[in-house]
Amino acid sequence: MSYDSTLKYLIEEYPQAIVQWLLNTEITENPELLKTELNLEPIRVDGLFLLKTNNNIIHLEFQTVHQSKPPLPLRMLDYWVRLYRQYDTNIEQIIIFLKPTTSEEVFINEFKTANTFHRYRVIRIWECDPQPLLEVV
Repeated sequence: MSYDSTLKYLIEEYPQAIVQWLLNTEITENPELLKTELNLEPIRVDGLFLLKTNNNIIHLEFQTVHQSKPPLPLRMLDYWVRLYRQYDTNIEQIIIFLKPTTSEEVFINEFKTANTFHRYRVIRIWECDPQPLLEVV
């Protein structure tokens, strides 16, 4: 029997003891065992560019509304993880908001939780000078 199989058996048989040991604290509840298979639903990005000279990927998302399900910061983290897993290179992510709004959500440029921090760029198109883009098109 492999280590992996043995340890999975112990986790299934003694979840409370394992969690108490990991957290170094007494717990009274019996932890619920969740499914161990993590499903990845297919998702598509709006734009993806590879800059070969510095091996960077530019990931672009266009948004007409500031609300999203799942929330945009979590979506951007999900995109980043999948892109990094596939390409194993630097990734710069940019969201371009297309419609003017006063919502605070168009100023959010990061996902933050207890142990994870992920940052991306936000462009509010209504604040941009169109001339530089028009000159190169």
